[in-house]
Amino acid sequence: MPSKFTSEYGNIVIDEDVIAQISGIIAMECYGIVGMAARNVKDGIVHLLKGDSLTRGVAVRLNENNVSIDFHIVVEYGTKISAVADNLMSTVKYKVKDILGIDVEHIKIFIEGVRVDKE
Repeated sequence: MPSKFTSEYGNIVIDEDVIAQISGIIAMECYGIVGMAARNVKDGIVHLLKGDSLTRGVAVRLNENNVSIDFHIVVEYGTKISAVADNLMSTVKYKVKDILGIDVEHIKIFIEGVRVDKE
């Protein structure tokens, strides 16, 4: 169910995939996040997703006036998970509201793994 807005110029429709893509890009800019994760339900193995498939690690649910977003992420080893999660939540809420004009009601974060980032 896409998000619909009406302005003086006409109707605006924003698809859930667009919200997921923007949210995934925002999440990847946050400190401590190595990548988005896709879980293979059959064998429970977590796969780190590349840039083109970020939306597989993000689930979006649209309500009447707001959106709920679930993130499946892999964090960098040595970072404080609560700080990463707080940063992710506040950044996504602010930027989604700023970019799309949609309020984010709930954010759920699932830490699917920890990775040592070799530079």
